[in-house]
Amino acid sequence: MFHLDDPRASTGSGTPHVLDVRGLLCVQVLLRLRPVVEALPPGAIVHVVTDDPAAPLDLPAWCHLTGHDYLGPSASELGPAYRIKVSAGARQVDHRTPWAPRV
Repeated sequence: MFHLDDPRASTGSGTPHVLDVRGLLCVQVLLRLRPVVEALPPGAIVHVVTDDPAAPLDLPAWCHLTGHDYLGPSASELGPAYRIKVSAGARQVDHRTPWAPRV
């Protein structure tokens, strides 16, 4: 389990990037995740806290499509969390369809 003040939760900058999207489902999670990931430098880790039952499938699939690194699930003080590492070579996605890369 990570705590927000735990250095292992941070990305090297000392600030953990936690996206709390509890209560949102599927596409709503991705709509919130996209701008967070796009604003962070490569190597940053985002902890996505969600109770969406599809998250264990949706988040790895989104990472595969966009080129970010899915680091897997982790427990947090806020609930189930999933770690995503921002990749330098990631593909941008259209803001209207964050589940699909731009072509």
